[in-house]
Amino acid sequence: MTEQPLEVSLHTPLCDLLGCDLPILLAGMGGVARWELAAAVANAGGYGILGMVREDPDLIAREVTAMRAATGRPFAVNVIPAATERRLLDAQIARCLELGVSTFSFFWDVIPDVVDRVKQAGALVLHQVGTLDAARMAEDAGADVIIAQGIEAGGHVHGRSPGFALAEQVLAGTRLPVVVSGGIATGEGLAAALAIGASGVHCGTAFLATEESFAHPYHKARVVEATGDDTVLTDVFVLNWPAGAAVRVIGNSVTQGLKGQYLGHDPATLPREAIAWDGDQPRLRFSTDSPLRTTTGDLEAMALFAGQGAGAIRKVVPAATRLAEIAAQARHILANPAQDRVEAAT
Repeated sequence: MTEQPLEVSLHTPLCDLLGCDLPILLAGMGGVARWELAAAVANAGGYGILGMVREDPDLIAREVTAMRAATGRPFAVNVIPAATERRLLDAQIARCLELGVSTFSFFWDVIPDVVDRVKQAGALVLHQVGTLDAARMAEDAGADVIIAQGIEAGGHVHGRSPGFALAEQVLAGTRLPVVVSGGIATGEGLAAALAIGASGVHCGTAFLATEESFAHPYHKARVVEATGDDTVLTDVFVLNWPAGAAVRVIGNSVTQGLKGQYLGHDPATLPREAIAWDGDQPRLRFSTDSPLRTTTGDLEAMALFAGQGAGAIRKVVPAATRLAEIAAQARHILANPAQDRVEAAT
């Protein structure tokens, strides 16, 4: 009688901390990670994060309310202190706390008093960083989880190190759970993260190209068509963010027109030209706005965020399907390490 192999568990202590079944976190993509996507990820066993950067507190309230109606699973709200005017940020956090939000996701510069404010209210803090120094600052400020973002990531990219190299540095230098972010769109990335001792992965592009994502169908189609080599790191899409903030996007007419990717673009010197609209809200050339379901206009010239894992994404599917595929592949790899080494060598 042949003994059936035991199924590999992907459960890590991070799952207990966050209240999820699988250590797969939805990146809090601004505009894209609305309640429908975050709830779909959470209901499928992952961890949902609402992307609420610079959003009006009333919209945050509507999203949190809709999220709770769609799932009973825990979730986080992502805001970005360094890219948000302080009065708006204070109002965002105040509304979240009034609503009983128990977990926050922060990114970019570590601002200790912001971390302390939500920690004093009893909330958990996930802090995404791009350097070892920032990880140490986040830990000192009181963060509970460090998300180590690599240069492979889509959207805003804070550091310049590969994700796994940074994660290994952070693992060696912190006592906190570490999550790997950047270019991870398959179970291979999850298996590799767990193999180095990380607690999970943080995925953006993989979930942008799903049915529940609030991204425009045009953006999703471009991700499906793209390879990792079609993405570029540039600082030209910088309106709304600090000067020099880099993003990884699918190359388009804007990036192709540049003589170099890093030209020291300063938001104060760039023209304010509306090229698209969301209702009565203009979307400007060179802004960090990406095309959403509601956007009309010159979508091709907008920031088409995508990480280097885009090459592994072949179609738009439900978020639960993508999550299940990542988990199944990771289990297979972890259960058959010798087989996968042989397959990789042939």
